[in-house]
Parts: sequence; C-alpha cells; structure tokens
Amino acid sequence: MEKEKTDKKDHILDVAERVFAEHGYDGASTRMISGEAGVNMAMLNYYFGSKEGVFLAIFERRISTFQATLLGIGNDESINAWEKLEKFIDSYIERVVTNNCFHIMLNREISKSKKTELTDQITSIVMRNVFVFQGIIEDGIKSGEFIKDADKELLVATMFGTKNYLINTPHISSAVLGYDVMDVKQQEEKLKPRFKNYMKKLLKSYLQN
Repeated sequence: MEKEKTDKKDHILDVAERVFAEHGYDGASTRMISGEAGVNMAMLNYYFGSKEGVFLAIFERRISTFQATLLGIGNDESINAWEKLEKFIDSYIERVVTNNCFHIMLNREISKSKKTELTDQITSIVMRNVFVFQGIIEDGIKSGEFIKDADKELLVATMFGTKNYLINTPHISSAVLGYDVMDVKQQEEKLKPRFKNYMKKLLKSYLQN
C-alpha cells in the first residue's frame, strides 16, 4: 500500500515537472496537472496541498539525493580538499549539464527579477549545494592547501555562473563553442569533459599555493 502511494506521488510529480517546464509556474495549474496525470484534484491536494506544494516537492525530490552525494564528498575525511573539489566539480557538472524538464523549470523560476516567497524557498534549496562548495574551499584554506585570501563568494559565481551561462543562454554559448550545447550527444562527448577540465584547471591555478 505504501509503495503504491509512493508510486502515485512520483507519477504526479513526473507529470507536474513536464507541465511546469512547458508552461512555467504561473501558466500551470493543479487542474492541468491532475488532468494530465489522470488523478482527481482531491488526491493531488491530499498529497501536496497546493500548486506551490507540488512545485517544491519536485525540487526536494530532485535535489535531496544529489545533495546527499555532494555532502558525502564534502565530509569525506579520507581525501584532501583539492580531491574533494575535483569530485564536487565532476558530480556537479555531470548532474546539471542537461536539458531535462527539471532544469528548464529551475532556470525559469530563479531567473525572475521579482522576489517572491516561492523564489526564496527555491533559493534556500539551491543554496545547500553552494554551502557544500564553500565548505570545501574553507577546509582547504584552513589546511593550507588553498591560498588564505581566496574569494569564496566570487568562486561561487565562477563555478555556478559559468554553468548558468552555458545552459541558460544556449544560443550564445552554442555559437561561441561551435556546437549545440543542448544536444545530448554533444553534452556527453564535448561539453561535460571540456567544462570539467576547464573548471579544474581554472580553480587549481587560483587556489593552490
């Protein structure tokens, strides 16, 4: 019974993710989601309470597992700070360089200029990844592996901002790089390896004494 409930919730969230990606948060509705998922409104409201509840549940489901992976890297005492940073870069880029529905809806909402309670909640979820990244930098500074005056905040902008530029402005980045950054084959064969190598070289030259 519990598995059936979980499967039903996951099905609703899968459909909702696609609906939000296609129509945006404002353009989507719980009635639209319930109709495409083949469930009644009462069931959707029972599981999630509201459209905002559905939206945040998608974020929590997508990000929680990934954050556990990143936290595992940050808390691994068997490797040094640079090795942690390399593993973080590999895991982060492998996960976020994609054109799936989740990242389409994420980018659409966090790029809005108007600040709302929803954008605040999304920001707090995304910032968990940022805190892991900053924690690795801080550990490296304390251990003497990284330079003492490393600018943690601008390192965040460098790491996450480069990703946002490549993925959120695909027409420009495709023209600059010379291939379609939204094509899955090009992402796997060209963009991901190039992005990982670039970030490691860039951060290493800046951080290491």
